[in-house]
Amino acid sequence: MTDITLLIVDDHPVVRDGLRGMFAAEGSGFRVLGEASNGVEGVELTERLDPDVVLMDLRMPGGGGVDAIAELARRGARARVLVLTTYDTDTDTLPAIEAGATGYLLKDAPREELFAAVRAAADGRTVLSPTVASRLVTAVRAPAPDTGLSARENEILALVAKGTANRAIAAELFISEATVKTHLTHIYAKLGVKDRAAAVAAGYERGILGTT
Repeated sequence: MTDITLLIVDDHPVVRDGLRGMFAAEGSGFRVLGEASNGVEGVELTERLDPDVVLMDLRMPGGGGVDAIAELARRGARARVLVLTTYDTDTDTLPAIEAGATGYLLKDAPREELFAAVRAAADGRTVLSPTVASRLVTAVRAPAPDTGLSARENEILALVAKGTANRAIAAELFISEATVKTHLTHIYAKLGVKDRAAAVAAGYERGILGTT
């Protein structure tokens, strides 16, 4: 049986070393092809190494996981992306899944659960940690008002309402400043406005940002 090949993308060397050691200790069945410390490097290595599965962290300086997942999908990469992170909030899970992640697992998952998730992801099956699955079910059963904005766009609009500059938004969300500007362009178009102030005003008017 052919080994499942892996690429580990995480900004913490200790985490990467631990995961590599874990898969190596498992013996046959897994083979780690390489490691990357951010999403940009992860995309480049995925194209070069062509792994079966990419273990992708989300919040990484120098290039976040969601942007990397979306870029891999845009490039038509063969690899399946299994998010492995400590974050399970709606603003993390939904954008990652919308971007094209095959699965979403938390770093406190038991060893066997991680191995099973990698095998499932390699087969193209969706894998979600129980916490994340519960959140998604809740979101489907009780959807937010249809504002036309994505989860990430709502998050950025909320930061804009607090007076946060584009560079600070990029740093807080672990995405590039160019990506923030792209999201703002989409927000303006969806809300029918032309600048940040008008977007915030429209956000409050439509109940996206709550009450003033």
